[in-house]
Amino acid sequence: MALNPAVMGVVNVTPDSFFPASRTRAVEDAVARGLEHFADGADVVDVGGESTRPGATPVDEEEELTRVVSVVRALAAHGPVSIDTQKARVAREAVAAGASVINDVSATLYEVAGELEVGYVAMHRQGESRVMQDDPRYVDVVAEVSAFLAEVAQRARAAGVRELWLDPGIGFGKTTEHNLALLAHADDVVALARTFGAGVLIGTSRKRFLGQLGPEPLEVEERFEGSLASAAWSMVQGVSMVRVHDVRETVQLRELLSSPLEPVTS
Repeated sequence: MALNPAVMGVVNVTPDSFFPASRTRAVEDAVARGLEHFADGADVVDVGGESTRPGATPVDEEEELTRVVSVVRALAAHGPVSIDTQKARVAREAVAAGASVINDVSATLYEVAGELEVGYVAMHRQGESRVMQDDPRYVDVVAEVSAFLAEVAQRARAAGVRELWLDPGIGFGKTTEHNLALLAHADDVVALARTFGAGVLIGTSRKRFLGQLGPEPLEVEERFEGSLASAAWSMVQGVSMVRVHDVRETVQLRELLSSPLEPVTS
């Protein structure tokens, strides 16, 4: 099995991201977290200054810029950095500071990415963060998400985006059943993306639905094993990148899955 998906490490320069252990308020702490991710084998570090968890309150543009730009500048000297934002100005200033990818949960910044000639991640989300988990509904979640991603891919290519990833948005306006359906059909999303010359990014790390699959609900600190298992599934289905909090273990997982298995002879 030859697998080589990229591992994207999360750096949240926020006080309210859903996984408390991932929060870094001070610039120096965020830079240290990013450097740790690079040391652990991350292919790209994703810097965000606004939580997009369910129920999150939007952050003022100036505050978001204050949180992320200096972190991006410091980390970009050590490896590829993406900026996790849905604001055009934040994306522009982060790219000017050294970011080479825009990771956009709103799927609206493709023209900015095309203009700046950087990579672009377009994600599907039903509703904005404050209300997206109130009552998400679909007739056919796989078909509807796929149609949305195809439309965004066409727009991104028309805007000049060269390096493109499509993200089905696990946990963003979806129930547990919706998330599981999308993961079950991850290979179909991969096939769709390939028709546009794009890759697929999937982020399941520590998310709530992973804690709802067993007999007892699991808190975010208890979802490590589910995060690794869902990352493994995604990799085997052919995704190009996984976005994770636990970089070292996910890189080890990728190496294990990529190792050639030789038959044992006596």
